[in-house]
Amino acid sequence: MIDLTSKFFKEREFNIRYSEMDYQKVLKPSALLNFLQDLATFAADEGGFGYDAVVTHNLGWFLLKYHMEFNDYPKNIENILIRTEARGYNKLFALRDFELYNTENKELIGRVISQWALVNMDDKSMISPADIFSFMFKMEKREDDLSFEKIHPLERVDYSEEFKVRYDDIDVNQHVNNMNYIVWAFEALPKEFKDKYKIKTLDMLYKKEIQYGNTVLSEVQIDDNIAIISVKNKSTDEELCLVKAEFTDVK
Repeated sequence: MIDLTSKFFKEREFNIRYSEMDYQKVLKPSALLNFLQDLATFAADEGGFGYDAVVTHNLGWFLLKYHMEFNDYPKNIENILIRTEARGYNKLFALRDFELYNTENKELIGRVISQWALVNMDDKSMISPADIFSFMFKMEKREDDLSFEKIHPLERVDYSEEFKVRYDDIDVNQHVNNMNYIVWAFEALPKEFKDKYKIKTLDMLYKKEIQYGNTVLSEVQIDDNIAIISVKNKSTDEELCLVKAEFTDVK
């Protein structure tokens, strides 16, 4: 669990607006990813290794992986408390944990682990965080740590959808914002599937960037309550993001 005494611990309460819920009042995954990214950005800035600190070195933080586990994915919740802790670095990668709580009953909703890379913006090479920030420390494992799951490639395509990369999809690093990939991935799921299920576990592996004006192809394989989704650059067939989601019934 997150160490509340760590100097790299931060928390923030988020009000879930109607625009951030679907029609069943389930939190949209894209909204959740925005909450996580906003808190991670704030925490990194407060810790002295955020956007302003890395841009002076011509570097940028790039999200590589998410693994999420939910006791009860948010539904009919007006406010959510999210805690985060920077766990240090492992080889070239920085790790950050999150915990999500229902602010009304204080119950733990879910836990998230994320992996980030510090990247040279010119040649896209990875830099060890310790080479830039002398206070950065190596991650020490805890007994209850989450772990990233391997996502196997699709064996077949059950559903697919295409999207154009819009100007509005681009973030401050001039590449597509992380939350867009889950929008592209889940939009290819059939409506009747999304009506029936909400997320139990979610793994995301970010692999490639895509630029403004390109076309994205989202391909889905569904087996029972598990979906594997490949998000590709249609013109090059390069895989941009690979997603695995296990679902449980909406209640």
